[in-house]
Amino acid sequence: MRRAIILMLLLGGMQLIVPLGDGSASARALLTFGFLILAAYTMGELATSIHLPKIVGYLGAGMLFGPSVLNTVTVESHRELEPVGSLAIALIAFLAGAELRWSEVRSRGRTITKILFSEFTLSFVAIALLMVLLRDWIPFLRGSPTNQVIAFSMLFAAIAVVHSPAVTMALLTETGARGPVARTTLGVVLVSDVVVVLLFSGVLALARYLVPPGGTDTPAVSLGGVAWEIGGAVLIGAILGGAIALYLRFVQRELFLFAIIVAFFGAEIARLTHVETLLTLLTAGFVMENVSRNGEGEVLRHAMERSAAPVFVVFFALAGAAMVLRDVGALWFLIIPIVLVRALAMWGGTLLGARWAGAQEEGRYVWMGLISQAGVAIGLASVVVQVYPTRGVQIQTLFLAVLAINQTLGPILFRQALVRSGEVGPTGTASDPSLSDDTAQPGPLATDGADSAPTLSRP
Repeated sequence: MRRAIILMLLLGGMQLIVPLGDGSASARALLTFGFLILAAYTMGELATSIHLPKIVGYLGAGMLFGPSVLNTVTVESHRELEPVGSLAIALIAFLAGAELRWSEVRSRGRTITKILFSEFTLSFVAIALLMVLLRDWIPFLRGSPTNQVIAFSMLFAAIAVVHSPAVTMALLTETGARGPVARTTLGVVLVSDVVVVLLFSGVLALARYLVPPGGTDTPAVSLGGVAWEIGGAVLIGAILGGAIALYLRFVQRELFLFAIIVAFFGAEIARLTHVETLLTLLTAGFVMENVSRNGEGEVLRHAMERSAAPVFVVFFALAGAAMVLRDVGALWFLIIPIVLVRALAMWGGTLLGARWAGAQEEGRYVWMGLISQAGVAIGLASVVVQVYPTRGVQIQTLFLAVLAINQTLGPILFRQALVRSGEVGPTGTASDPSLSDDTAQPGPLATDGADSAPTLSRP
């Protein structure tokens, strides 16, 4: 009840303060940023009180206060706060890379590769076939010739198979889980980002061949461009990670500020060199962690988690605000079969891959951590809109409606997987100290109690 009263007071205060401003979009966006930090954090605590992940509360705050419901977070404010999302994705990618240690990649590489191959293949084929079967009810496929049905079905499937490193990292930092299911799930979602960029680029090139875009200003996809986007990201990320490791070894000062600079600097370099941002920062974090000595990388990781706390909360709230609830209701007859087929394909593919790799126990639960979608998936949908302005918007609308369901159910299912596997106890934290890093401190979404602000001590 007390948290509900806090939410009402925050909303009332926001309504009183907005008319006193100068009316500029930047001022409204700054006020919205502060409001979302408080409101989303409060909703996260409400979610915790009913045994749901905090992320569900953050997403719920975005949906409640977003344009679809109360419109406290307006479309203009959401647009002004887009850099927050870019910064959050950069921080998430770097932290995710820093979680991967070479020794663990070698030991789990076989399992991760086989699970990812089986799950991706089955999910892509199942979703594409479902789109073909439902073509008479799908706006961007209805009445289209076969080549267009195939092209746009594959495009949608290439986006729909994407996972969410953001949600995975957030749940792991919140719970402190470091067991086999947690580590395998993290490995699969991180490697999948590399695979999905390759898959999407190839499918988009095929779609352009089968259905040439109407505009003459659409850039062509070349093999060289795809190779540079991936290979260049690895190269630049490795150089950036090495430079960060040198800074930690010889300077190691002002790490709180340095952590933010790393994310901004890395994202800007990726943009200027036309390489994949997520892969660049992920590689940088991986190289930094594995080149650094004497716990230097861990020190930076903790500083970055502290500085990222408000950014992550607002990032998930903005993701919730972007969900158009009206579209979800209008497309329910398409959304339900797509969500179900995707989940079943991931379940089946994960079981096959785990059995292939001799990790049946992990295969029972890993699929539950692959349901969530965010970040890069939204970016891929935006690329389709740029190439195919008319049908791309329809593809994006359907995908965002599907994402709204997966993004809500995903964190709940992943937490259940960690609980059922015994890596997280009923209280929501690592149930066995041996399953967590003894020296690790929690990520930005961990808290020290029901009503306290984010702290640096794991419960």
